Amino acid sequence: MLLALLTGLAGFTFAQHGHHTGKAMQQASPVLYTCPMHPEIQQAGPGKCPKCGMDLVIKDQATSPTAQPSPATTEHNTTAGRPAAPRTVRYDLYVKDTLVAYSGKTKKAIAINGSIPAPTLTFTEGDTAEIYVHNLMDEETSVHWHGVFLPNRYDGVPFLTQMPIKPHSTYLYTFPVKQNGTYWYHSHTGLQEQSGMYGALIFNKVAEPIIPAIPVVLSDWSDMRPKEIERFLHNANDWFAIKKGATQSYTEAISKGHFGTKLGNEWKRMNAMDVSDVYYEKLLNNGQENSEHPQFKAGDKVKLRLINGGASTYFWLTWAGGKITVVGNDGNDVSPVEVDRLIIAPSETYDVIVTIPENMQYEFRATAEDRTKYTSLWLGKGMKMSAPELRRLKYFEGMKMMNGMMKMDGNMAPMGMQMSNQQMDMNTVMYPEISGDDKDHKKDSKQQQEMPMTGMEHAGHQMPAATGDLVTLNYGMLRATEPTTLPEGPERLLRFELTGNMDRYVWTLDNKTVSESDRILIRKGERVKIVLYNNSMMRHPMHLHGHDFRVLNGQGEYAPLKNVLDILPMETDTLEFAATESGDWFFHCHILYHMMSGMGRVFSYEQSPPNPELPDPAYARRMLNHDDRMVHLMGMAGLESNGSDGQFMIANTRYRLSTEWRLGLKASHGNESETYFGRYMGRMQWFFPFIGFDYHYNSMRDGTERNMFGQLSNQSNRKALVAGFQYTLPMLIVAEARIDSKGKLRFQLKREDIPITRRLRFNFMANTDKEYMAGFRYIVTRYFALSTHYDSDMGFGAGITLSY
Repeated sequence: MLLALLTGLAGFTFAQHGHHTGKAMQQASPVLYTCPMHPEIQQAGPGKCPKCGMDLVIKDQATSPTAQPSPATTEHNTTAGRPAAPRTVRYDLYVKDTLVAYSGKTKKAIAINGSIPAPTLTFTEGDTAEIYVHNLMDEETSVHWHGVFLPNRYDGVPFLTQMPIKPHSTYLYTFPVKQNGTYWYHSHTGLQEQSGMYGALIFNKVAEPIIPAIPVVLSDWSDMRPKEIERFLHNANDWFAIKKGATQSYTEAISKGHFGTKLGNEWKRMNAMDVSDVYYEKLLNNGQENSEHPQFKAGDKVKLRLINGGASTYFWLTWAGGKITVVGNDGNDVSPVEVDRLIIAPSETYDVIVTIPENMQYEFRATAEDRTKYTSLWLGKGMKMSAPELRRLKYFEGMKMMNGMMKMDGNMAPMGMQMSNQQMDMNTVMYPEISGDDKDHKKDSKQQQEMPMTGMEHAGHQMPAATGDLVTLNYGMLRATEPTTLPEGPERLLRFELTGNMDRYVWTLDNKTVSESDRILIRKGERVKIVLYNNSMMRHPMHLHGHDFRVLNGQGEYAPLKNVLDILPMETDTLEFAATESGDWFFHCHILYHMMSGMGRVFSYEQSPPNPELPDPAYARRMLNHDDRMVHLMGMAGLESNGSDGQFMIANTRYRLSTEWRLGLKASHGNESETYFGRYMGRMQWFFPFIGFDYHYNSMRDGTERNMFGQLSNQSNRKALVAGFQYTLPMLIVAEARIDSKGKLRFQLKREDIPITRRLRFNFMANTDKEYMAGFRYIVTRYFALSTHYDSDMGFGAGITLSY
């Protein structure tokens, strides 16, 4: 009896400390207090940390040693010493604001236990996880356990599965570990993920193969505040394109022989194409541009647990030492497949094995899909062997392709074939290594290299590009290691069209945001089949919370299991999952800024018990809908020698309130303002009906003038209500027709930001009131430009333009 009791107690291990000392030893040891964020601070009694002001805690309670090492530390998988019974494993995560200087400039970020990325949390299948999240910030937060099967209340989506973790409070996530593989965790509150709140989550098998394994968390860093990034995207600001050299101006088009391609692009009402949205100052692996693991020697095999924790960056993965063997995806084993390279979407995970060929140092390189930057992981010791360079994209070739794919109504044209599972990447026309060299390679390569080159100058050689065809991984090549057939049950078929508007940065399913959609009801025991068609110009990594789904890729009963599906433009993909849970589960694009604009749905199990974490479901739902209804500000003010003209706008997904003004420097120039409020209509949002108010005052001019329709117009003191509409024509010209409360009609054509060069913009306006304007703006910084224009009322002026 006593032996059985002792055995049961031994089976329950408490992994907060990592040292399983006896009670007598603990009593004999002196009590020390330390800071969870700064463990080097130690003293004999309680108090506050002199570095961060946090309350000191008893040293053994500060944080678990398994949460201390950097994720870059090699994980030695072994079953030696494994306890006979499952454990309860505790971690304490302390979330706090911090400062970083990845680019050399000090910027605010969010760290967990003092590190970015957050500590790697390691469990073994069968364990019970107890994770205490201590929010030390002055704002709310949350943690989502990406890809994990767990009770709905602990999924970590604020206002959907729980209330946010309030400032200076603690929340416990607890769940049984039912899986094995590579996963991760991150904030699901606002844009905190972009600020550094993410980390690796490793579930080992009970009999994990003995091979060195390194969790590698890839991420992107911008010195801009995430809120500012989001605002720039919604305001169609092209500063990111300028920074990446992806403006695709008319001067560039002419110099590369693609003037007709550029005209065709704008004729179909498309802006310059790009494969990514945001310019990032740095790309990181485990928080570093370059990380090194010199302990490996020739012949060693190393498992890389790759996690794309980037907010919006796709990474091309290449290896200097030969083939990459893919053995896992999204936490699930796949039959080994050898490739030369693969692309990892935001939020995806891959397990790959690489072999060190010789006693040298080999580069595993992660290059942004837009190829502006990369980050490097070096394995081995000796002369550096660099991975092949991925040269700049041939954007105009991609633009030419897109012109053929897009119809005039904004829909994608049928290609006479069904594309699926990444097996036909239309972007290949832009890849110089596949479609041929680019005559501008030397110039573009020079511009490209803001890339990290630390330790590489004159240090080694670059591995030659593979001869013959490059083998690139696609979903059709993934095959599960055991049958994944779903249990029998009634089938529910759902179809979604992925839609979006790049100019206003509105991303939707079936042209509806989360807040505009009803929850999708499903029943436990059903087989839910989803058919996705991407009718947008961007690829989207669609993630389903709390479930794995089968990707129907031609592998029959061995179809791979995933929780993220990256779907390319024009693709149609089919997935299916067994409805085995209860509660509400999020399904959304994992490009952070697409999700925040509303690209998602909520799957809701019928007859689910009330979620105890949501005491007021109606309030929670209103707050959940708030994300894609947020308004964004934009302003521009010209300060020139003839006066000031500008505009101010506040808008969200559907609505816009804007005002334009022209204030003359002299009394003879007059003053004018036009204020509109309206709603964008249609999927492409080209149609904008509005109501508003027009004010025009000029004390020095004749009181009346005739417009081009012969109607009289009061120019000296006009106050009138207006109603009308705007419509975007080919060449991105905005046509406007309106009538005011005096019965006067006005028709106007306007175009802003015609890209003459990478930084020079041209704009014009003309209307039937015989008013016209034309001018240039040279963009110096994201908020400042030099400008000049001629206005029919105010004449010629030159000065500066401030943008917000």
